[in-house]
Amino acid sequence: MPTTSFNPGPDTTSAAILMLMLGEMVAADVMRHLSPTEVQHLGAAMYAVEHVTEAEIDRVLEEFLGRLAGETGIGHGTSAYVRAMMNEALGPDRAQSVITRISPHSNERPIELLDWMDARSISELIIDEHPQIMALVVSCLDYSQAAEVLTTLPETVQADVVRRIAQLVSVTPEALRDLEQVLQRKFKASTSSSASQIGGVRAAARIMNFTRSGVESRILRDIRKDDRDLMTAIQDNMFVFDNLGKSDDRSLQTLLRAIEPERLVMALKGADEVLRDRLLSCMSTRAAAGIRDEMEAKGPVRLTDVQEAQKQIVAVARQMADAGTIVLAGRGGEEMV
Repeated sequence: MPTTSFNPGPDTTSAAILMLMLGEMVAADVMRHLSPTEVQHLGAAMYAVEHVTEAEIDRVLEEFLGRLAGETGIGHGTSAYVRAMMNEALGPDRAQSVITRISPHSNERPIELLDWMDARSISELIIDEHPQIMALVVSCLDYSQAAEVLTTLPETVQADVVRRIAQLVSVTPEALRDLEQVLQRKFKASTSSSASQIGGVRAAARIMNFTRSGVESRILRDIRKDDRDLMTAIQDNMFVFDNLGKSDDRSLQTLLRAIEPERLVMALKGADEVLRDRLLSCMSTRAAAGIRDEMEAKGPVRLTDVQEAQKQIVAVARQMADAGTIVLAGRGGEEMV
């Protein structure tokens, strides 16, 4: 019997994406309430869904929650319910990322629209401002984007900006109004009625995780001149390549699948034997043997190239951890229990 391809409509595709995010048990409960025809169509749509972007996931969730609010009398307690549902379906990290974007009451990202600007534009916007304003802007960005902005700022202010980020605890409405004045040429933003928790040593450390090795060393060295304790605190919260060995097997397997073999070979050239064996044990025997052969054939390499490869792998690991795909353990990572 010839097979035919199934082309789901937009509503069916959205339903399929939502089902795939709910987890097996919840999705199975939903399926039990559908007719055989609906199960067949929805199941086929789930098979057809692939390469879903984060923007598409956000759109589906927003649409679903909008319909839920419009068709029910839900009011009091909705925020708590949605947060609990998201945590159960997506895990706490990914749930927080989505809730921050869709919640009308969230004040955790007071200048969220900065996400739509490239690093160079943000840098040009704040380059003539006081370092404290620079620090506020950079603190409100995703860590990888913040690192890009930081490296495009003049070297003379980079350490000062990171130091100010590390020393931030909360931002008052007055400070946010100052920030709005800096950004008003780009978009109109609303202030928060209460202090927003941004910045801090952990934020500074995670931004530093995304900077290049040379930039990282120079900034930390400059901070050390003025405040040795602050530099130590930032370093203690940074996640470095050597910490990867403390993560669980599943997380490492997922991470290693996302890393190009050439980059991994370069990074492992500078790793100690214990860490090297730990990472290679999370690969197939054949793949691990191939990496070892490549390392041996490569010969001596420059230390700066090794450090840069390790830095890039750490950046990928951090991005995957922020998305909830893996869990990192060790300095600057998640606590394991």
